[in-house]
Amino acid sequence: MRCRSLLIQVCDVEDVQILKGVVSKDHVHMHIEYPPKLSVSDWVKRLKGRTSRILQQGFPELKKRYWGRHFWAIGYGGWSTGSIMDEMVQEYLEHHRNPSNKDDGNMILEQ
Repeated sequence: MRCRSLLIQVCDVEDVQILKGVVSKDHVHMHIEYPPKLSVSDWVKRLKGRTSRILQQGFPELKKRYWGRHFWAIGYGGWSTGSIMDEMVQEYLEHHRNPSNKDDGNMILEQ
C-alpha cells in the first residue's frame, strides 16, 4: 500500500477531509478539515500510530529497524484554525507538485 493511499484511508476512518496534501520522501504536509470532536494532537497521534502499525506489519524490516523507537518524528508542525487564508495554504501545497505529475487529486506525491 502506498503512503498516500494509507493516509487517505486513515483520514476516511476518522472523518477527516484532506483538502490538499503533499507526501515527500521525508515529511508530509496536509491541509485538512476535521470534526470538532477531535483535537489536533489526538488526531495526529492516531494518524501516526495507525500508519506506523500498518507499515510495520506490511514491511517486517521496518518493524526490526524501529522496534522500541519512534517511526515518525515526535510532535507535529504548525497548524492553524483560520488565521491564514485557505487559498494561501492550497497555493503553498500546490507549489510542491512536480510538473510531470498530471494527477490533479488532493494528495500530491512529491518526487
